[in-house]
Amino acid sequence: MATRKTLAAMRAALPGALASACLMWMAPAAASDAYPNQTVRVMVGFSAGGAVDNVARQMGKALSQRLGQPFVIENQAGATGTIAAESTARARADGYTLLLATQSTMVVAPRMYPKLRIKPLQDLKPIALVGSVPLALVSHPSLPVKTVADVIALARKDGGNLIYASSGAGGPQHLAAELFASMAGVKMAHVPYKGEANAIADLLGNHVPLMFSNLPTLLPYIQSGQLRGIAVSGKSRAASAPDLPTVSEAGLPGFDAETWFALFAPNGTPAAVIDKLAAATQDALKDPALQASLAAQGLTINALRGPALDAYLKEQETTLGKVVESAGIEAD
Repeated sequence: MATRKTLAAMRAALPGALASACLMWMAPAAASDAYPNQTVRVMVGFSAGGAVDNVARQMGKALSQRLGQPFVIENQAGATGTIAAESTARARADGYTLLLATQSTMVVAPRMYPKLRIKPLQDLKPIALVGSVPLALVSHPSLPVKTVADVIALARKDGGNLIYASSGAGGPQHLAAELFASMAGVKMAHVPYKGEANAIADLLGNHVPLMFSNLPTLLPYIQSGQLRGIAVSGKSRAASAPDLPTVSEAGLPGFDAETWFALFAPNGTPAAVIDKLAAATQDALKDPALQASLAAQGLTINALRGPALDAYLKEQETTLGKVVESAGIEAD
């Protein structure tokens, strides 16, 4: 039986306990209200000047304008972006270290590097999808192909000897070509290069006959006739090249292989901070000036967040995982 002294002590302690509970309940909201109050780092796993870096810098500027603190880009290139991904995953989960990444880092790299010390999609929390850039399937004009059907027929005739170039093993260009071959039921020979520029230079010089690569980069060569545009890799035709059919409509229904860009934070980052960043990202992507700037790079905005983004990443992991495993893609 409780004594009068015990009951008195309990009554005395009750206000403090209630206050503590209220503070605990209010803590996430307070953290969100205060965030950010210092510089935010945005890690990029590729060199300055590339597509990922360009998107990161534009998004960093837009987020800084909306959230009132600098968003500074830090490039840690190498290992298909996994150096930057690991730095982000091991950073404090407070929202002050973020990662802008593509499927190469988040989905493909774990299958290429068995000894990778992190699991990107488990150790990093998705914030928001920014959008995607379509690839184009192009050939040197001397190659006797004009359509997707022509490429498939030639690959079948050559019995696996038709060569295609890519910017490197496991990159979006490599994955697109392997998905193409898998869906078409053909084999092709892969020649990886150290970067997109080197691959395109050899394609222009007719040292390799065929490749998938970023449409914005290839478009001037297609328009000048130096390369032949065959198809684009997305679900719909590109506004910048409306005469090019999609691979899907040209003979491989369901084909979809674009380079997507998304923001991530260390797993364990407060939900309120994730939500604030996601909302700011979506708001930024409604800005006509940013839309025009990203469109000039060929990027189609697709500002997914929350469960919709989780479902998208899960689908990408399943689809691209099968491509990597069936093609036996390994690190260079």
